[in-house]
Amino acid sequence: MKILSSILVLAGLMAFGAHAQDKLEQDRNAIKSLAGFYEVNFNYADVSSADPNYKFSKPHDAHANEWAEIIVDEPKRIVIQHLLAINDTTVIKHWRQDWTYEDTDIMHYTQDNAWKKTTLNPADVKGKWTQKVYQVDDSPRYQGYGFWTHIGGHSAWQSVADSPLPRREATVRKDYNVLNRGSRITITKNGWMFEQDNKKVVRTAEGDKVLAIEKGYEEFTKIDPKVFEYAQKWWSDQKSYWADVRDVWADMAKASPGNFKVQTVIDGKLLYSTLFSLGDQSIKEKWTPQQNKERIRAAIQPYLASKS
Repeated sequence: MKILSSILVLAGLMAFGAHAQDKLEQDRNAIKSLAGFYEVNFNYADVSSADPNYKFSKPHDAHANEWAEIIVDEPKRIVIQHLLAINDTTVIKHWRQDWTYEDTDIMHYTQDNAWKKTTLNPADVKGKWTQKVYQVDDSPRYQGYGFWTHIGGHSAWQSVADSPLPRREATVRKDYNVLNRGSRITITKNGWMFEQDNKKVVRTAEGDKVLAIEKGYEEFTKIDPKVFEYAQKWWSDQKSYWADVRDVWADMAKASPGNFKVQTVIDGKLLYSTLFSLGDQSIKEKWTPQQNKERIRAAIQPYLASKS
């Protein structure tokens, strides 16, 4: 009887392990399906505010051709780089999303372009994936974690995270300083949907005040890869340089004693413009990875303010 009980327990553990492994692979497949060649529709609009004096933002409606390329594929880490194809001669390196499994290291956005490094309890991220979103210059933007679910053939993931103001509002609104993002990603037949229920927050020493509620969605629909032929050539030339940029940022974040703050403009020059120019120069002059990293670090340092 004791032997039979041991066999049953072992069988149960093996079945549980197999299920967990199957779930992990389902998660990975869902994340990897975010990559591809897309036409993207961006739609955002304010839907409510408790402040009678709040001036509603003009609805934002835009379209773009975007290529999402997997640049790192590890068992518990998948990195996807997005690139905008403007036309046959213009490419913009866009945002990046890093997906990490059961990751206890996270950076919480506080306010005023500052992030707080936090170590989570392993129990809080058990079975969960963290989406770490980065700016076009590979500086941090926001990070949130949650479960991937796979029900009835539909895969979805959701989380809540604070972030800086979106680029579409950062230069036109000064009445709030944090965007609390309620994000939901759903895999669709022809691509994926990125829905957002956002709160525009005024954060002060006294606490948070919700100024307005915003609804948004970004619809990614697969299109002909031929649209991205120039973008693929451009990225083939640039990707080694940007790998060095990512490495430098990672080293700087790791070395930071606590929180750190990133200035977007120094002496009238934008950080992303500085790094993009360096990339072109690196290719033209055929810099080595060591030369890249030395120049990248020197370029980023003036924009980076460490905080204890």
